[in-house]
Amino acid sequence: MAYATPLETRIAKKTTKAIVDFKMIEDGDRVMVGLSGGKDSWALLQALDLLRQRAPIDFSLIAVNVDSGYKDFKHDVIARTCEERGWEYRIEHTSIGELMDDILEANATPCSLCARLRRGVLYRLAGEVGATKIALGHHLDDFVETLLLNIFFSGALKAMPARLVSDNGEHVVIRPLVYVTEDEARQFAKQSNLPIIGCCCPACGDLSLQRQRVKRLILDLEREHPGVKYSMLKALGNVMPRHLLDTRLNPSGELRDSVALRAEEDATSLIQIRH
Repeated sequence: MAYATPLETRIAKKTTKAIVDFKMIEDGDRVMVGLSGGKDSWALLQALDLLRQRAPIDFSLIAVNVDSGYKDFKHDVIARTCEERGWEYRIEHTSIGELMDDILEANATPCSLCARLRRGVLYRLAGEVGATKIALGHHLDDFVETLLLNIFFSGALKAMPARLVSDNGEHVVIRPLVYVTEDEARQFAKQSNLPIIGCCCPACGDLSLQRQRVKRLILDLEREHPGVKYSMLKALGNVMPRHLLDTRLNPSGELRDSVALRAEEDATSLIQIRH
């Protein structure tokens, strides 16, 4: 029996914590892992397979790859790797790439549209394979990058949830790598000898995209202030509505500073005592 490496142990602990904190996986679950062939989805599949063998609960895994239809995509490598490791898998061939060319507006960023189309396919496949949970490989960096992207370019204070129930209530999406950094996922996939496969999309890796610019900004901040990414992630779980401007959360005059409110209550009590 091979001993776990320090990185494997760290990944396992962080993934387990996320699963427990956000109640991601329960006994009897069939977890469908969205497997793109990139480092993050491989790392997720490997981590969940390790936990499956050690967890006190029983759950199964099936990897699903949505092939967008690009000519040089190496779906055969994904199939061979899953077979060699005994992982149940399914590859769904689509024409998302061609569809993107038809409906995407000029100069628009394709990533968000592609993600929505692929998500629709995953929802359909989840029903076909009997999955109770859909696991995606978004990591800590994705969470904080999405936060800043929404603040800078969408005027919204939001990121992504670690556990999400779809609008129709039929699907539960989980992100077990929320506490794992991108660098850790990359190292883990490499250490596990998993083949990193590009999606073959012509826009993939374009450094002019907004997400790549935000990624560089966070990298610069992390060099100057180590731990800033963890601070931003912590902020997502430490929301203070009284200090925001959204009137839906803080209607004018309805929520007041707790110190001032206690002072007013104390003053009222004193008046009642005196009378």
